[in-house]
Amino acid sequence: MSEQRIEVTRVIAAEPATIFDVLRDPHGHVSIDSSGMLMDATGEPVEAVGDRFTVHMDRESLGDRPLGRYDVDVVITVYEPDHDIAWTIEGVARPFIGHVYGYHLEPVEDGTRVTSYYDWSHIHPEWAERDVFPIIPEQALRSTLGILARTVQKD
Repeated sequence: MSEQRIEVTRVIAAEPATIFDVLRDPHGHVSIDSSGMLMDATGEPVEAVGDRFTVHMDRESLGDRPLGRYDVDVVITVYEPDHDIAWTIEGVARPFIGHVYGYHLEPVEDGTRVTSYYDWSHIHPEWAERDVFPIIPEQALRSTLGILARTVQKD
């Protein structure tokens, strides 16, 4: 980790393909979100770098900015089936911020080691000057991994 990146890891008792299916699905993002900001999504499961879908957001759950309800586009920046997926957000903020969320999946004996990360090391300089990152705390990433485990875990 660095001062501009948060990573959390958890072993989940499920195959990488099962986990990846949730991560590439717009509704999967909503179902595992622990922040409470993701309300719904529109679009199809992604299949490649450059694919995108829309997430309907409600920032009020964070209580930090009075943004209310708004939409963002999730734009896939890394896509390696059953192994790596990452995305950036294009939304109402201009210039686009450039922060990245992602997951790395590694098969292990008991399932899959899942690393979730949030990286703002390459954000637009205008946003870096505002010193508002991280928006999502490490605990939110940990909680999302817990929800992901509950969603996909085999008996």
